[in-house]
Parts: sequence; structure tokens; C-alpha cells
Amino acid sequence: MNNRNFEVSNKQKELINLYTLMAQNGYQTHDDQHISVAFSDMEIRAFKDPVKKCFFDLNIKTVLDYGCGGSNYETSGFSEGQSAKEFFNLTEVHLFEPARDIDQRTKADAVVCFDVLEHIFISDLPRIIHELFTLTEKLLIVNVACYSARAMLPNGENAHITVRDPMWWKGMFDCIASEYPDVTVQLYCSTGWRKVKAFQLYKAYQWQQQNGFVVPL
Repeated sequence: MNNRNFEVSNKQKELINLYTLMAQNGYQTHDDQHISVAFSDMEIRAFKDPVKKCFFDLNIKTVLDYGCGGSNYETSGFSEGQSAKEFFNLTEVHLFEPARDIDQRTKADAVVCFDVLEHIFISDLPRIIHELFTLTEKLLIVNVACYSARAMLPNGENAHITVRDPMWWKGMFDCIASEYPDVTVQLYCSTGWRKVKAFQLYKAYQWQQQNGFVVPL
């Protein structure tokens, strides 16, 4: 790992405190309903088949789930009666969820980050994305929501605080990926509930190997 400073800003620390309250107490929706259990879903489940293919193609055995929410890779019932760990044929799973005081950050074959970055204060995004890259040996898979959430923060703002177009996110990842040319990147941008734009799987080093200068999206 390089010597970059991954300490988040005071704004992001304030946000983490708000997300912690939501994880403990639930949250209000924009139509004034109270949801008692927050951030409990395994968001990776909606992408389980393409993720499994990536894992198998790249022989992924260890994973860090960055911003895991309430995900549990050990319980059965994830798919076909198997746990997520069994389904993906993993030997180790590490979790990071600051809103639940879980911090098992360590380098792994793959880092997965599902429905997290839209919760990050905008000025913290470059350092967080750099951290994602430094923590993976082979593969980074990210899904980011590009639409407003149903959930509201305790201060009344929308829980998706950084809502941007898919091409904005693609540009952000391309710029940072160039510093980590050997990492395979799969970026999914959700434009609505279960509506996904999947960008082409890539490694930045391939840009230097291609004929011509125009890099495909």
C-alpha cells in the first residue's frame, strides 16, 4: 500500500455519525414512513451472477466488502441454499462498515463496493476511490446509485448525498484507475431501482497496448 492519506474529512465524519444513527434507529422516508431496519440488505445479491463470473475468471479467493452494511457472507440462503461465501467459492471475506463500527480492512484479491459511494461527501470521493484501488490485488467491482434515495438523513437531507450521472462516475474511475494499471475494474451505475448501466470490464494498462488513441467506454 502506498503512503496516501485516507483520513476522511470532518464532513464525512459527520455523515458517518448520521448513518450510525440510522443503522441503530432506522430512518424516515421522503414520504414520511419510518423504516426500522436500515442498511440490512446484501446489495451484491442483485449482481451475484456477473460477480461470480468475474471471481471465477480471475480466481478470486479473498474479498473485502467495503461498506458492507448488514451483509453476512456466512449465512445460508444467499443463493441456491448456499451462503455467499460458498456461492462465490471464497476462502476469506473481510468487512468494512464504519456505521456499524466494523473495520477489517486488509488487502484482498478483490474489493467490492456496492451502493456506498453515493453516501460519500463529494470532496472525499477521490481519496476513498484511491483506497479501494490500494486494497485490491486483482479486481475492483463497484456499484453506485445515480438517483435519489427513499431514505432521508436525520438532518432531513436525502441519504444519497452525491448523485451524479454515470459518465461522471466513469470519468472519476478512469482518472484514478490510470494510477493502478494492473487492477481490473468493473463499474456498475444504477440509474434507478434495478436499472443498471454496466461499463466494460477494463484494466488501465490496456489503454497503452491498443492501436490508436480513442479508449472505448
